[in-house]
Amino acid sequence: MKGRGCWETASVRSFCSSGCLNKFKKDDSGDDDEETASPADKSELHHTLKNLSLKLDDLSTCNDLIAKHGAALQRSLNELDSLRIPSESGEKLKVVNERATLFRITSNAMINACKDFLELAETHSRKWQRALQYEQEQRVHLEETIEQLAKQHNSLERAFRSAPGRPPNPNKSFSEGSLLTSKGEDSEEDEDTEYFDAMEDSTSFITVITQPKEDRKIEGGTGTGSVDWNSVDNVLDSPSFVSKGSSKIKRRVRIPDKPNYSLNLWSIMKNCIGRELSKIPMPVNFNEPLSMLQRLTEDLEYHHLLDKAVHCASSVEQMCLVAAFSVSSYSTTVHRIAKPFNPMLGETFELDRLEDMGLRSLCEQVSHHPPSAAHYVFSKHGWSLWQEITIASKFRGKYISIMPLGAIHLEFQASGNHYVWRKSTSTVHNIIVGKLWIDQSGDIEIVNHKTNDRCQLKFVPYSYFSKEAPRKVTGVVSDSQGKAHYVLSGSWDEQMECSKIVQSSSSSPSSDGKQKTVYQTLPAKLLWKKYPLPENAENMYYFSELALTLNELEEGVAPTDSRLRPDQRLMEKGRWDEANTEKQRLEEKQRLSRRRRLESCISGHGQGCATEEAEKESDVYVPLWFEKRLDPLTGETACIYKGGYWEAKERQDWHMCPNIF
Repeated sequence: MKGRGCWETASVRSFCSSGCLNKFKKDDSGDDDEETASPADKSELHHTLKNLSLKLDDLSTCNDLIAKHGAALQRSLNELDSLRIPSESGEKLKVVNERATLFRITSNAMINACKDFLELAETHSRKWQRALQYEQEQRVHLEETIEQLAKQHNSLERAFRSAPGRPPNPNKSFSEGSLLTSKGEDSEEDEDTEYFDAMEDSTSFITVITQPKEDRKIEGGTGTGSVDWNSVDNVLDSPSFVSKGSSKIKRRVRIPDKPNYSLNLWSIMKNCIGRELSKIPMPVNFNEPLSMLQRLTEDLEYHHLLDKAVHCASSVEQMCLVAAFSVSSYSTTVHRIAKPFNPMLGETFELDRLEDMGLRSLCEQVSHHPPSAAHYVFSKHGWSLWQEITIASKFRGKYISIMPLGAIHLEFQASGNHYVWRKSTSTVHNIIVGKLWIDQSGDIEIVNHKTNDRCQLKFVPYSYFSKEAPRKVTGVVSDSQGKAHYVLSGSWDEQMECSKIVQSSSSSPSSDGKQKTVYQTLPAKLLWKKYPLPENAENMYYFSELALTLNELEEGVAPTDSRLRPDQRLMEKGRWDEANTEKQRLEEKQRLSRRRRLESCISGHGQGCATEEAEKESDVYVPLWFEKRLDPLTGETACIYKGGYWEAKERQDWHMCPNIF
């Protein structure tokens, strides 16, 4: 019995030592009840082997104890046989002796079996260790080989682009594009389906450039009318690259360099496949020192396109500039693979730049589950923009899909033109191995709800096997009658151009039976060109000049402003360990606030209210500067700015703001 107790104790100890799992500390998602097991690190294999070795030692110890106590029991029974005892007791002693003999035989059989098991386990354990070591070495070798191949591929691509004999201008006089018909949100299915099959159903077009003097001589097909391109007082003819405004306030032009912290993204995310990205626990090592509210404000970097669009007399011309603005918002993402901070519920961010940019912008985090931010922009040049963006994201193993949901509204006060569009899907590739890179894909349809003009943009997904240029964008601007007026082309990370259509016709069916529309156009005009990155940008998270100023401390902002968030500030200063500690404190504070809301809801309305809030927090939480209204154009409920923020700032009256930091 003593031996058995020793075996049970050893088993329980070994089970506990091997079965206990470390738990992740929650990130800023504020997810109260979910706990995620810590992903295995490199020491897990050694830990398991050590536990197995301990189990074998325990088994060997128990084996020795059984043999020892069995022999002692046999000796005691033999001593009893030598004593003079009554016959009745002798019969009982004989029965006990027989049972002890059976126990000895059984114990000896078990001991022999244990010895055989120990010898076999020790032999195979050594084989398993050698096999596991070999597999580890092979995996490391494979990863190094794949990374080397990726570097060689990138080197070959660069060599090809810079090879002599290639035209310096990638824009050809004869080009092809493809434009997907509106098909709703991008599929979340397999990567191959998302990036290749969808292109089979595309409505394709070909553009052929002609000279302005030739447009009167075109015959056949469906012409758009005779136009003297050079004589038209066209807003698009004005310079496209607008210099940035000047300000009396001197803005900073750099932030502290990013520390060289190495951390394996795959080791953290491999157990989170299929989960919402905002619920994946992430240290600040994978963040950039900006919040999602500040990233949303970055969309305004090329606001001059909208300032210019105010002066367009033609709604289709104005649509070209609006389309270029919608594409320009992605140019800051090409190198920005780091995750912005998830804002705390009630967090705000203001951009008060009336003096140099001519606009004021306000963002507020109006929901945390799902993450949702409301945004309102007023420009003194005659336009306003508003949106409520909800970030839906999934980790798919090889890549992360980020799908912004919600409509973007843009209204020009003088003309009453009201444009609505939605954002495309962003994808971060090479999560497992290789260098992370980001791509944009999908379709955007921009609609002018006053004139019913439309622009359909296609973000062509990049593939190693595609002959298309990386980050390519194509589009067509058409009027309410469906007649095409402009073809748009370019890339979302560099520039966009528009070409006026003077003739359109259908080509002959190709071998696969598909027809393409042929657009004969005038030479392209530059709509938008990306600003160059600041010097040393690669060590400053690839921030643009505007991004470098967004987290700059300013006086008079609300106490909920992202600039005042302590963990983000510590990260910007390079104190990442302190930032992680502060981040945990803020998360726990947010969870406590959520629990208090639940308790208040239960006491006021019962358990059903708590269940409803847990399912959709945005239905219960009341934003401070925005209010929910029904959008008559989209039929959706969205948060619209209700006013009061800038007046409160002028009075410096922030008593209504929650204490979130």
